[in-house]
Amino acid sequence: MATKDKGFLEALKEVGKEKGIAPEVLFDAVEAALVSAYKRNFNTASNVRVYLERATGDFHVYAQKKVVEKVENKVMEISLDQAKKINDNYELDDVIELEVTPANFGRIAAQTAKQVVVQRIREAERGIIYEEYSNRSSDILTGIVQRMEGHNVFIDLGKTEAVLTPSEQISTEKYKHNDRIKVYVVEVKRTSKGPQILVSRTHPGLLKRLFELEVPEIQDGTVEIKSVAREPGMRSKIAVYSADENIDPVGSCVGQKGLRVQAVVDELRGEKIDIVKWNEDPAKYIANSLSPAKVVSVAINEEKKMSRVIVPDYQLSLAIGKEGQNARLAAKLTGWKIDIKSESQAKEEGADADELNMNMVDVVCDDSFSVD
Repeated sequence: MATKDKGFLEALKEVGKEKGIAPEVLFDAVEAALVSAYKRNFNTASNVRVYLERATGDFHVYAQKKVVEKVENKVMEISLDQAKKINDNYELDDVIELEVTPANFGRIAAQTAKQVVVQRIREAERGIIYEEYSNRSSDILTGIVQRMEGHNVFIDLGKTEAVLTPSEQISTEKYKHNDRIKVYVVEVKRTSKGPQILVSRTHPGLLKRLFELEVPEIQDGTVEIKSVAREPGMRSKIAVYSADENIDPVGSCVGQKGLRVQAVVDELRGEKIDIVKWNEDPAKYIANSLSPAKVVSVAINEEKKMSRVIVPDYQLSLAIGKEGQNARLAAKLTGWKIDIKSESQAKEEGADADELNMNMVDVVCDDSFSVD
């Protein structure tokens, strides 16, 4: 028995096309839901299968029964003798299907299908969005501030929303409705309400990605970002390197008249940025990391990853930075513990490199750039 509903079939295909969902996904969803609808409306515990003909829109309901020697459950089982009457090829433990489509099943099917299609479309859309954004972790996205709920900021990404939690917000930034901002994707979670995209404005990865967007030499691999250190909203340091001696990695990131770095600073709403040259020599790298301060010498203990830096007296406060910020960022950037002394302090204390079990090296800092 069949119930024809070709109009429904066309509507189903059209909805799938509009939403970018494969028709087969919707067909399967409708069939699964109609099994429950059949059992509920016809008060049966039978094992049934519902099939929706893809070409005509006809619905068919099939009762499934297992072939047994002795029937103990008439709803779920059929005897071998009865099965043989239907088809002589049936054997024990086979599952046979008998069409049991009710005369008024089309009406029930249509009502159920509408509900299921809406639900499954929503689920499928969520799945599509999840798949689209699950691969964007550690990437950068541009969105529009949609609303604030409590301390959370919700960013409209077009197809879905992202959540900027308080811990990922820059304390000095104020987020206003319709502000366009770039965010770093920290994590994409699959939840019962759809994908949850957690983003950040404080993550070091945001700074790295912003430079990748602005600097073609980073995009093509000519210039490499070796390390990033941030105190979000305040100051950042980025160490860059190029294996090509003809390429100036610092200059590439700065850009003509500072346009490239300024674009990053503008996006971070005035966050100060130091761009330093990475060096495989730890002493030179440490000296570079303290930019904009100039360094006289660096003593290092590679085993303990400790260093002692000597700077001119007039450079001491610059090297340490306000509330120790410059030294703190340099240590984070290099991964070395850095002790900074002025020339006068070093003479007064009288401790030399041998006593500290360090190798003292006079250094000349490479070119660096600071946006103040």
